[in-house]
Amino acid sequence: MWKEGEMDIHHINTGRGESVFCIFPDGTTMLIDAGDLGPYNNSGTTHGLPDESRQPGEWIARYISRILPDKDKNNIDYMFLTHFHGDHMGGVYPESPKTKKGGEYTLSGITEVGEYLSFSKMVDRDWSSYQYPEPLKSSGFENYLSFVKWNIENTGMEMERFVPGSNQQFTLVNKPDKYRESFEIRNLVSNGEVWTGEGSETNSYFPEGESINENMCCAGIKISYGDFDYFNGGDIYGRIPLNSPEWRDIETPVGKVLGPVEVCETNHHAWIDAMGESFIADVRPQVFVMQVWHINHINLTTLQSMYSKALYKDDRVIIPTNIPDITSAYLGKDHLHKLTGDGGHVVIKVNPGGDQYSAYLLSTEDESMTVKNIFGPYKCK
Repeated sequence: MWKEGEMDIHHINTGRGESVFCIFPDGTTMLIDAGDLGPYNNSGTTHGLPDESRQPGEWIARYISRILPDKDKNNIDYMFLTHFHGDHMGGVYPESPKTKKGGEYTLSGITEVGEYLSFSKMVDRDWSSYQYPEPLKSSGFENYLSFVKWNIENTGMEMERFVPGSNQQFTLVNKPDKYRESFEIRNLVSNGEVWTGEGSETNSYFPEGESINENMCCAGIKISYGDFDYFNGGDIYGRIPLNSPEWRDIETPVGKVLGPVEVCETNHHAWIDAMGESFIADVRPQVFVMQVWHINHINLTTLQSMYSKALYKDDRVIIPTNIPDITSAYLGKDHLHKLTGDGGHVVIKVNPGGDQYSAYLLSTEDESMTVKNIFGPYKCK
């Protein structure tokens, strides 16, 4: 369990989307994404975990409730949404129940977590216009927007647009002075706008009038505590087809300004279009965490790049939340042994002061949070 001075980063494995819950050194909390792909109906995806008796949002809320530093408040300080895709925010499905709080929205992903836990502040990449790169109109987005508006009007939740380059949008709320010199969250990228590394200045990489998709627009942050650095960039990518314009590779400029980190959650689930060699060589993680819900997420080409000593010589571990059986057969023993552990909730626990950390793999078979493996401790660079 978390103690003051430590930092915990929980990659919560529901098997049906992505979610990361952070407890910072003074007890400030942040939830990054809360996905829900809907009921299992595709053999290419993983089953719900611990089982399918509840929706992912409820499993996420139950997990968080067990580890909240202040259980009496039942509140999360920051809800940060990287982008508007169902595996990161939830959707609208026939089985999704309607909220019991009085709003006109159904429960899935973020909206379902919000049924059990309150959010003090929520941040997404395009509040409040939602016009970039084109107007957002999906049923999942409209449901999310109804949830946001209801909470602003009824719970006092603050809502903000993500500000690339800022280090003041996500700050400690309990004891900021105590950790002022050692802790920072830097907003690195959103909507093709990337921090330059100087002050809060940014460069824009996306030309006007070009075709831009949602994954390219993801918001991403670097969390730093002492010598420890962690990156989460949602589904940004950098492996682009031959003869594509370079600006479509947003991963490379992000990697250059990010620099070496201890832990990197893999971009776009380490799919074939992400974790390009330039990014990996610049970021050089000691630990890769892969949130896997599809058989294609552990891609052989991408995996080979992540463990390539030609890109950087340091030792590293690659920890997936799931290893589907068909993926194991596809990789074979020659490549499967490059993965660490056999899946579970992946928890990064940073020591007080941020000089070293360990990675824990927790069971997803039930809610016991049984520790299956411990990797480390690792000394921060």
